[in-house]
Amino acid sequence: MHVTSFSLSRLPRIEFGAGSIGRLPAMVRQYGTRALLVTGGASFERTAAWPALLAGLRAHGVEWSRIRVAGEPSPDLIDRAVRDLQSENVEVVIGIGGGSALDAAKAIAGLLRTGNSVMDHLEGVGPELPYTGPAVPFIAVPTTAGTGSEATKNAVLSVQGTHGFKKSFRDEKLVAEFAVVDPDLLATCPPAVVAANGMDAFTQLLESFISSRAAPFTDSIAWGGMKAARDGLLALHADQGDAAARERMAYAALASGITLAQAGLGSVHGLAAPLGAFFPIPHGLACGTLLAEATEMNLGALRARAPSHPALGKYAQVGRLLGKDGRLADADAQNRLVSILRAWTETLGLPTLGHYGVTASDIPRIVANSRGSSMRTNPVVLDDGEIAGILEARI
Repeated sequence: MHVTSFSLSRLPRIEFGAGSIGRLPAMVRQYGTRALLVTGGASFERTAAWPALLAGLRAHGVEWSRIRVAGEPSPDLIDRAVRDLQSENVEVVIGIGGGSALDAAKAIAGLLRTGNSVMDHLEGVGPELPYTGPAVPFIAVPTTAGTGSEATKNAVLSVQGTHGFKKSFRDEKLVAEFAVVDPDLLATCPPAVVAANGMDAFTQLLESFISSRAAPFTDSIAWGGMKAARDGLLALHADQGDAAARERMAYAALASGITLAQAGLGSVHGLAAPLGAFFPIPHGLACGTLLAEATEMNLGALRARAPSHPALGKYAQVGRLLGKDGRLADADAQNRLVSILRAWTETLGLPTLGHYGVTASDIPRIVANSRGSSMRTNPVVLDDGEIAGILEARI
């Protein structure tokens, strides 16, 4: 096997397994006695894990304050939190929730000591000043299986509307010290959340696997993650009480965070950014509803313009993996992949873009704002017409 050159960015220490949240209070105490909890709206506090966590923090002598993040975090939310908390001498930030809560916690931890506005550092917005830190230690505890934010260095922030944007505050100093991945926390996720987040995770795995920056190291992690999602996503959507499915999807999401951080993404995430900025469409749903069509478009462009591109063979490998048929020829396996992704989209009930108000007249504006960092690692450069075609198929 030829091993190409690659760079590996910093990862958190990972604690994976059912019940691992029970070790969180002791981890927190390593960094001090004043903690900030950043959680989602209210779902986590309705679980048995919430009172157990608070009791554990008290037993370890840890005082805490709390911020709730009900939707996707905005720069204003981050800046307000930093202003309000700077006098509290926060020693450790704990993010508990989905990607929005983790991203908000990550950004707050990065700015509590510097006092800067997050707008100073957002990619593609404002002055893009280098981030020098230091960051407050950050611990990530995902309660959904989707974004993989627990393993990445970027906090995604959004401003929604006509002039909106979805951009990253990104630096290795923002990487969590610990990622506590407890599959039991997925037990209360409703099916719609399982669907959106699970398809986001699978999209990240597939896009990083066929990315122009993919390497054997990330390929091996992505492969295991896709296999886990194959066996876990539909099962967990059907039954959140399925412990094996919870474990598989928690692993798939974690693996997707690792691979996207190292290898980048592709056209689906390139489009998800403007869609999420201009319309009230959750990120996971944007990814999931586009994945089959974007995969088919990539395949067509590669066959037409780069028929010897290694991504074609990799797409075929994934088709054989999902189809559980190692005998399929490449073209048949590629077509099987697209058909399986379409079947998943239907089974999981993912809505069209039109459901969120996207119309044909919006396509030029979406396309014009789709060529960010994710699109740059797509295995083939898609022209504007091809990108528009992906959107048209899901309106």
